[in-house]
Amino acid sequence: MTRTELREKTFMLLFRNDFHDGDEMPEQVELYFETQGITIEGKDREYVENKVKDIILHMSELDKDIDNASESWELNRIDKVSLTILRLAYYEIKYEEDVPEGVAINEAVELAKKFGQDDSSAFVNGVLGKLVNA
Repeated sequence: MTRTELREKTFMLLFRNDFHDGDEMPEQVELYFETQGITIEGKDREYVENKVKDIILHMSELDKDIDNASESWELNRIDKVSLTILRLAYYEIKYEEDVPEGVAINEAVELAKKFGQDDSSAFVNGVLGKLVNA
């Protein structure tokens, strides 16, 4: 599976976190892979699961920085899709040395175009630009 495909699977699984308690996430992981008809096993599945867990562990720190960079948009006003994309991309920028900032931003913009509202891609791009240049 390509990095882009893994990133999309990570996004979709991470998106569930806002709708479930933390102790429900292991069950949500299983449900996600079972109900989506996704054939992802071995190292790819482990990669997605571990990345989601690590993002959740760092979420309060990520959210604080995203909140500061989004200026007049408080976290509770950002739509869930855009917020999930921002968390994923900013995590990659901040913690994954093998993902260049430009790649993380470009992939986030593409996710926003695919799953977000009409203006989501511009919003995601702007917030990530501020985070990178801070």
